[in-house]
Amino acid sequence: MTYQGVLTKMETEFSQPIQYYLVFENDFLNMNQLLNKDITIQFVKYQCLNCGLDIPIYRQGFDKQCFYEVPQAADWIMRPELSKAHLGIEDRDLEFEKKVQLQPHIVYLANSSNVKVGVTRKNQVPTRWIDQGAHEAIEIVEVPNRYLAGVTELALKNYVADKTNWRKMLKNDIEDENLVEWRERLKQYIPVEAKDYFIESNTETNLEFPVYKYPEKPKSLNIVKEQQYSGKLVGIKGQYLIFEDNTVFNVRSNEGLVVDITVK
Repeated sequence: MTYQGVLTKMETEFSQPIQYYLVFENDFLNMNQLLNKDITIQFVKYQCLNCGLDIPIYRQGFDKQCFYEVPQAADWIMRPELSKAHLGIEDRDLEFEKKVQLQPHIVYLANSSNVKVGVTRKNQVPTRWIDQGAHEAIEIVEVPNRYLAGVTELALKNYVADKTNWRKMLKNDIEDENLVEWRERLKQYIPVEAKDYFIESNTETNLEFPVYKYPEKPKSLNIVKEQQYSGKLVGIKGQYLIFEDNTVFNVRSNEGLVVDITVK
C-alpha cells in the first residue's frame, strides 16, 4: 500500500515504548506497526509549509522567502533569550509572539547523547524530550514566559552542553546520569530573575524508544538527492527512522517534502 503526503514531524504518544504517527492530510501511519517491514520512500516534490508552493525547502519546512517572513521561523524560536513579547515589542507578528512566548516555559536537562540543557513550552513536555531522543530528562525551572527561560538556558550553557550528538544518540552510545544531582549542581548558576522559579523536588522521566536494532555507523538519507530509498525499518528514535542497513532518515529535517511511502 502506498501513502502520499507532505512530511511534518512525527506526532508522538508517551507510552512504553513511545508511539509514533506520521500524519498526512488524508492518512496517518502508526509507524510502530511498520517495524520489521520493508518500506520505500520516494521524493515527489516540495510543498512549503507556509505558502504551499513547489519551491526548494530552505529550513524548517519553509522556502527561503517564507523562512525570513513567517513568525514560526523567527530568531527567538531557536534563541529564546531574544523573545520580546513580554515587553510588547513585535518581531514579525506580535499576536503570534504573545500567544507562544507568554505562557509557562520549562528549562530542562535531557540525556540523549550527553546531558544538555534546553527550553520548551510546558505543554510540550515530554514531547520535546521524545523529539530529541532523550532516554531520561528532568525539569529544573518553570517560568511564566519564554524570555526568562531563554536567559536561564543561556546562563546554564556555560556549565552544561546545549547540543545533542545525533550519531551518538542513534547508536545508543549513552550512559545513565543522575539528573537530580545535575539539577542541584546547576542551581547556583540560575540567574537572579529566575531563581524563585527553581523546581525544588521532582524526579527523572524515563523514556523507552521502539528500536530493535541500533545502527553501528549511522548514515543520513538525503531523499532529494537519492530520489528513492527502500529498506527494512528496525527502529524509531527522536525524529529518526532507523533502517537495517544503518541508514537513518530524519523526518523533521525533511519537513515540507512531499513523499510516497510504500509498505510491503
